[in-house]
Amino acid sequence: MHLVVPFAAPLSEAARPVLQSLSLPVLEGLLPQLGHRTLDAGDEWSLSPPHERVLARELGLAGADGALPWAAREAVRHGLDPAELAWGLLTPVHLHVGTEQVSLLDPAALRLDDDESHALFAAVEDLFTSEGFTLAWLDATRWLAAHGSLLDLPTASLDRVIGRNVDRWLPDIPAARLIRRLQNEVQMLLYTHPINEGREARGLLPVNSLWLSGCGRRQAAAQPPGLAVDDRLRGPALAEDWAAWAEAWRALDAGPLAALNDALRRGEPATLTLCGERAAVRLEPAARSLWQRLIGGSRAPRPAELLEPL
Repeated sequence: MHLVVPFAAPLSEAARPVLQSLSLPVLEGLLPQLGHRTLDAGDEWSLSPPHERVLARELGLAGADGALPWAAREAVRHGLDPAELAWGLLTPVHLHVGTEQVSLLDPAALRLDDDESHALFAAVEDLFTSEGFTLAWLDATRWLAAHGSLLDLPTASLDRVIGRNVDRWLPDIPAARLIRRLQNEVQMLLYTHPINEGREARGLLPVNSLWLSGCGRRQAAAQPPGLAVDDRLRGPALAEDWAAWAEAWRALDAGPLAALNDALRRGEPATLTLCGERAAVRLEPAARSLWQRLIGGSRAPRPAELLEPL
């Protein structure tokens, strides 16, 4: 069993008091048992967040920062043939224009249904195919694009951009010029699209742009047995709803972490990887010497001490 927990630690200063006061008894009991710790160090400005780097390693995917081929993996899963193509994931989004910055809202807040998504997909498809792209519709908020320019193109994960100023995360390299131009054309096309006019009349947010991520070519990958990702902390963290984040942590502690603890008690192999927005730490059982067992070993960190640097 290997449990991966994204957004286990907050980046926001406003969340620090919440983390310090958070009671996680199961995690606190686990930490002395998981004494072997491997750190994936980084910072909050990497294009690929820690949990994506962890998952890529577990799946055997390689790529530079921001160039992990998630889209090509989705293409394979949906029966497409991406062998010779570089794929990217296109997400319909709403960009909010504020007084000082343009920020990207969580695509889940759009409540975009399949019919609306298909209509918007059809509206922008010609812009891309005229430039040699191949497009495929996966679901309401996930489309695929294939083109030679997407090979190893570094892009920021949506989990980096939601709720933040998009200018910091837009690729500013020659290889991205084509996609930047297409994004501008998409924005102009969608501005007066009937689907958006209807959405706004119903009090819903318009879809006014697309976000590109996960670019690259297909790589051989395998699903390791026992790998599980629990992303219940993601939504509250991205919304900076720290009361809901703390409640989700307590539920995680009482549920999946308790199951992992039970596995350890049965003598089964168990690993826990906790991911923040800067770094991730992999926790595994460590063999202890007879002397360490007799004296109890060194003090394990408390959950907040372990999580805060992440």
